[in-house]
Amino acid sequence: MRRRPAIALVITPLLAIAALAGSASASTAAVRPAKPAASARLSASPSADTRKLVTVSGRFGAVPKVTIPAKTGSGPLYIKTVIKGAGPKLTTARSLIGDFVAYDWSGKTHKLIGSSWATGLPSLFAGQLLPGLEKALIGQKAGSRVLAVLPPADAFGPGGNPGIGVGPKDTVVYVIDMLTSVGNTAGVPGKQTYSGGGALPKVTAGAAGKGPTITIPKTAAPKGLVVKDLIKGTGRKVTKGGYLVVQYTGVIWRTGKVFDSSWSRKEPFGTQIGAGQVILGWDKGLVGQTVGSRVLLSIPPADGYGPVGVPSSGIKGTDTIVFVVDIVAAVAKTR
Repeated sequence: MRRRPAIALVITPLLAIAALAGSASASTAAVRPAKPAASARLSASPSADTRKLVTVSGRFGAVPKVTIPAKTGSGPLYIKTVIKGAGPKLTTARSLIGDFVAYDWSGKTHKLIGSSWATGLPSLFAGQLLPGLEKALIGQKAGSRVLAVLPPADAFGPGGNPGIGVGPKDTVVYVIDMLTSVGNTAGVPGKQTYSGGGALPKVTAGAAGKGPTITIPKTAAPKGLVVKDLIKGTGRKVTKGGYLVVQYTGVIWRTGKVFDSSWSRKEPFGTQIGAGQVILGWDKGLVGQTVGSRVLLSIPPADGYGPVGVPSSGIKGTDTIVFVVDIVAAVAKTR
């Protein structure tokens, strides 16, 4: 899959094509922020380095006040831990759930190009991040507020990102509140109390860090949407319009072949749910579920990819698709 022009710059799972047609998991650990820290991590910089002049104020969890000077951004990557958290360190084996603001700094002017506070939902920083963001976030502790001022080489490169208004010579400024993290291959804990079978696909739990195996029966697919709990979680309820972080595997009923899997990519997937951001079968089948659940979804074309299908992935317009979804975290829309 190719990149989408999103602020966090993550790889786009096939599931997101649908936009066109507390946690019960032991792997998720929320933390409280600690007091502000004066320490900073930054590269050696010349005297003309204006990126150090960017300042951030405000408490963790609230919209930060970011002051960017009326000068052209210059100098190397600049990273500062504005508030030092006390939670687990983010590693390359985990993905971050966080709040952020981002600014395009072009010449002597700057403009806001993204804000999770504006949408009322956090973001998932997973997969292939911008080089500067990866350098800024890996090794930081949950509960931290991090300032990252990215020169073009550590941001969108010589091509910039015209889709969000970032030019090839523009500096990009991020402030990120690190809320919690999830394992890149972690599913939900617990033993399956139901595994399907009969007229429905059979789901066999995989080893630790591996997704389940889905076996399609030699029968016709159900005509309507089917939703079955395989593991019933005890975490928060998934609410319409909230933010969901999941692991999943998708299979085509007709062929029995896997067409997409977050486990295979080693990258969880985050989305707003119940708001048309994913296929309708997910919006219908996952709202009302609980965190820590594993859910089997058999989705007819009308609730899936529609009459066009996704030819590049082998999905025809008449295909029923099957997902097994592990709900590892959910955040209600409150802002």
